[in-house]
Amino acid sequence: MRTAMTSTSTDLLPGDQASTLPDEGHVSAIVADVVAERAGHMFGILGNGNAHLVSRLTRCGFPFTAARHEASTVAMADAYHRATGSIAAASTTYGAGFTNTYTTLAEARIARIPLVLVVGDAPSTGSRPFDIDQVKAADAAGVTTLVARPENAAEITHRAFDLALQTVQPVVLAIPYDLATTPPATPQPLQPLPAKPVWPAEPGELDGVAAVLAAAERPLILAGRGVVLADAATPLRKLGDRLGALFMTSVMAANAFNSEWDLGIAGGFTRVHRLAVARQADVVLVVGASLNTFQTRYGTLFPAGTRIIRIDNEPDTGLPAGAEYVRADIRPFVDGLLEKVPAATSTWRNRVPEVAEAEFRSSDPNEDSGEFGPDGRLNPRAVVAALDRILPAERSVVMDGGHFIGWAPMYLSVPDPRAMILVGTAFQSIGLGFGSAAGVSVARPERTTVLVSGDGGGLMGLADFETFIRVTRKGVVVVLNDSAYGAELHQYAAKGLHDQAMLIDEVDFAAVGRALGAAGTKAHTLADLDQLEAWLASHVEGVFVLDAAISQKVVAEYMAESMALKK
Repeated sequence: MRTAMTSTSTDLLPGDQASTLPDEGHVSAIVADVVAERAGHMFGILGNGNAHLVSRLTRCGFPFTAARHEASTVAMADAYHRATGSIAAASTTYGAGFTNTYTTLAEARIARIPLVLVVGDAPSTGSRPFDIDQVKAADAAGVTTLVARPENAAEITHRAFDLALQTVQPVVLAIPYDLATTPPATPQPLQPLPAKPVWPAEPGELDGVAAVLAAAERPLILAGRGVVLADAATPLRKLGDRLGALFMTSVMAANAFNSEWDLGIAGGFTRVHRLAVARQADVVLVVGASLNTFQTRYGTLFPAGTRIIRIDNEPDTGLPAGAEYVRADIRPFVDGLLEKVPAATSTWRNRVPEVAEAEFRSSDPNEDSGEFGPDGRLNPRAVVAALDRILPAERSVVMDGGHFIGWAPMYLSVPDPRAMILVGTAFQSIGLGFGSAAGVSVARPERTTVLVSGDGGGLMGLADFETFIRVTRKGVVVVLNDSAYGAELHQYAAKGLHDQAMLIDEVDFAAVGRALGAAGTKAHTLADLDQLEAWLASHVEGVFVLDAAISQKVVAEYMAESMALKK
């Protein structure tokens, strides 16, 4: 986090230059100073509507990363937050610059990612022929817009960051074109932001949940992102260890427990042999997870009759049939349970054979470990399982959206929850991988950034392939390339729809990467992964692109489950 910039930052400039700089003493400069105080980084593309803002930031040395497509400005700020927990800012010009962020803005809103998007806007005196109503457009995506003016520029910018952090949502901060270089006016104070509601742990609810857990024979604790946000993973693990419980997480809380008793990610990414163990639980405590359709494996994760209790400080958005909901702030509730739940004398960790043998914790792909699929192309399960052994353990795994996401969360381990990053899945979008991965590389340069993408999404986001290579100290791009839009192929061609529009001519992403300055290879066998292993062993910095020609005939487990239920 940087400290605020003030006009004294120009004192080092020679002569009268300090008093004549075009990025001093106006609305844009004031907004920039607050951004520098509140954000860890800015990602953007320069245009007419934000030129003075960006100039002010870069002249004073604030960290700024230029994207090549506006969608990636927000994707990078989104991924930066997911990787660090800190807030970042993005910026584009008005009109097309703003509308190009729309998909990533909607993704951030649905995924509940706090960030501030600073944009140019139509003049305060009225719209021009090429302007649109950006406030209404943002509102349609559920995003609040605040407007910076001469009388409120500093206060409203602080408000944008405060609101984003309090609501865990993106906020748009608009600078009308004619006000961008207007001097400040007498400040007009804003009404105080209402305090965020608190949901204290009620003694009766604590006693009830504690009694259920103490009586459970096979308890399981499922943690979601709310546990990470509440810094409650450590006490929740202590609770699980006291009960002799097994653990699971949502994908956004991957490895939150760092425990040998973790069954992995719940839902569509659950390994088949671990799923059989999880289904033996008699009580499931769900903390900070939404229990959405995907997390519950389309309602099949736990059998009917399993007692499920969900603890969260967010509103109940709909629970599985028979599940119970307790609204409470997560950390105080977990701390309260620790005080009330006694240690178990005998647990299913050592009583149930499948658990005691620890085979359920293996990462080997026992679903289908063959090297090739039915069409002779690589089996993606075997590829990703091999990569888990080859890639550095200290890594951030970033995924674009698409059918291929079924494998990386199943077979690639990560050091902590902020190292498993999926930008796009909340809004069901693809094409955000390169931008997201660039944001992660900026946020966590000490880790190897591993981007896992499909070929369809990779082509859609190709503009920021260069950005990723430019900003990444050490990175690997893995393209699981089936020469198709795999999700559509498996869902619709399988039903008899014509597949012409579902197929993609084979693209060599390794060759594209080499043209942009990366190393890389096209892999047709597992032996071809040796080139990546050798590159990593050389300890050179830069990016390696592994384009793996995977089978069109292998269907990810989550999709197979969904298709079976729809029959």
